[in-house]
Amino acid sequence: MNTSLIRVLLVDDHPLVRDGLRARLGKADRMLVVGEAASAAEALALMAACAPDLVLTDVGMRNVNGIELAATLHERYPAVRVLMLSMYDNPEYVQRAMQAGASGYVLKDAPASEIIAGIEAVCAGGTFLSPAITKRLFRNQAPRPILSPRESQILSALARGESSKQIALALSLSVRTVEAHRQSIKRKLGLEGQAELIKYAVEHARAHDGDA
Repeated sequence: MNTSLIRVLLVDDHPLVRDGLRARLGKADRMLVVGEAASAAEALALMAACAPDLVLTDVGMRNVNGIELAATLHERYPAVRVLMLSMYDNPEYVQRAMQAGASGYVLKDAPASEIIAGIEAVCAGGTFLSPAITKRLFRNQAPRPILSPRESQILSALARGESSKQIALALSLSVRTVEAHRQSIKRKLGLEGQAELIKYAVEHARAHDGDA
């Protein structure tokens, strides 16, 4: 890796975000933005030509998201470091990103100095999390209530937008049994009402699938 300059590839589907990042990094002594991409596909196409030391990528992109991109980069370019950039401090996003091969996770509203510190830290071989994320992770150390395999199936079905009747037919259960499972899920997770249950299902069903 070049010891004098850190070559950075920016990946974000919002041009204004990329403009802001380029301007921030352009003021740093050791940063050189060698390319920009609006999607994961564009980023992968630029890798050989740009030869970045680090890819700074948004998490929430259309089609292939930043976490999936991190996994592909980790597999194809293991020497290239990946730093995630996100508006969300969701601990599960952070965990999934790090498991995919990212070396750090910073928030989009972080000051420029924090983003630069993150780039320098991961390029030096370390890891980096925005302080706000670290605090959130420590607040969420309590173990997540474990759902039964059947409850996890129902949670996944809810995330797909299925009704209790559709779930009952698919799983050969009565609607009453499905409703009982829904109540059990809400009780275990401390959720109030159907809207909260559906919101949780959409955001977390994939993680719970891994428990089953």
